[in-house]
Amino acid sequence: MNRRHFCATSIAGSLISAIRASANDQKKPRILLRSSWQTINIGDIAHSPGLLAILEKHLPEAEVTLWASNVDRGVKEMLLRRFPRLKITTAGGNRRTWGRIGEIHELFKEIDFFLHGSGPWLSLPEERADERIVSLLSQSQFTFFRDSMSLEVARFKGVSCPVMEFGPDGAFGFDILNEKKAHQFLKDNQLENKKFLCMIPRYRKTPEWELPGREKPESEWKHLHLRNQEMAEKDLKPYREAITSLVRQTSMKVLICPEDMTQIKLGKKFVYDRLPKDVQKRVVWKSEYWLTDEALSTYLQSAGLFGLEQHSPIMCIGNGIPALLGRFREQTTKGFMWKDIGLSDWYFDSDSKFEMERLTAAVLELANDSQGCIKRAKKAQNYVNSLNQKCIGQVRRNIT
Repeated sequence: MNRRHFCATSIAGSLISAIRASANDQKKPRILLRSSWQTINIGDIAHSPGLLAILEKHLPEAEVTLWASNVDRGVKEMLLRRFPRLKITTAGGNRRTWGRIGEIHELFKEIDFFLHGSGPWLSLPEERADERIVSLLSQSQFTFFRDSMSLEVARFKGVSCPVMEFGPDGAFGFDILNEKKAHQFLKDNQLENKKFLCMIPRYRKTPEWELPGREKPESEWKHLHLRNQEMAEKDLKPYREAITSLVRQTSMKVLICPEDMTQIKLGKKFVYDRLPKDVQKRVVWKSEYWLTDEALSTYLQSAGLFGLEQHSPIMCIGNGIPALLGRFREQTTKGFMWKDIGLSDWYFDSDSKFEMERLTAAVLELANDSQGCIKRAKKAQNYVNSLNQKCIGQVRRNIT
């Protein structure tokens, strides 16, 4: 089990342990949510507010404190705009704040329930981590996995907590908007409501070493870089072909946009620049990174989304917008959740020639049968919502 293979857990993750209130009879249950790992990816950003929105809907009386690793780049302000009563602490959340871990010890004395989202703390790189994770999860009250394959791996490895089930990724619940910023971007680029599709590219391995503050010795990333360059053309050619067919056969435009910062240059180099000139005229390349609220506001104006990322499709389906999900073997098992929520034919494996040959037809369907696709998206959305209610029901039963 690697980092995400085992720990693709959720509502946005595994509910690690319930901590009962001791002496005082509290009117409002107090929950400590461990989440918010980084802000270079709008998908990672979406986990926390998505789960907060789900808790707000199904457990509105709860008081939640977010124990975050990182809420910079405007993420903290976005969270508090949507959840003004939310308390946020970064004490001990990353190496810079380990000296404040005592604050977390005090929080543990006050809370009624500890809710852990999926992420790096549960996915230690050492081989010995397997045994530790199995032991930890087995002591939890219940654990929800965001795809059925991860659930089966956990069972095989011996995880044995009382309740182990599939539970949707927390990002399905993300609902924060920035309509003003999205409207201005769409206006500036002549993208009209429901008359364009969004497309997101991705490398096999996210080149985080290219980002400020994430630099690593070349020896640590050179082989990953070579693999990315070897596969980028192969992986993205079918998406260019789909864009070309879409533009030439329909009135739709296309927006090439990023889910993480590294995909901005990737979208320009391997998608936009390699499109035929006549197609480029109706394709927009987003040259700047955006936060999750602006991204969702843009997706809501689109006719749908396709590409090689995970959480933008999740946010789309969570809000009733059609979305095709592409993946390859280097990614985690979380992509299999598309099959778990009834969207098998909207799932595309880049390592399967058969599946990639049907991509163009599926993209054209988003344009030519928009109402039918929206109906399918809403059916999946409703199923996810019913599962979320069931998941939070487990939280309620363990704190009341």
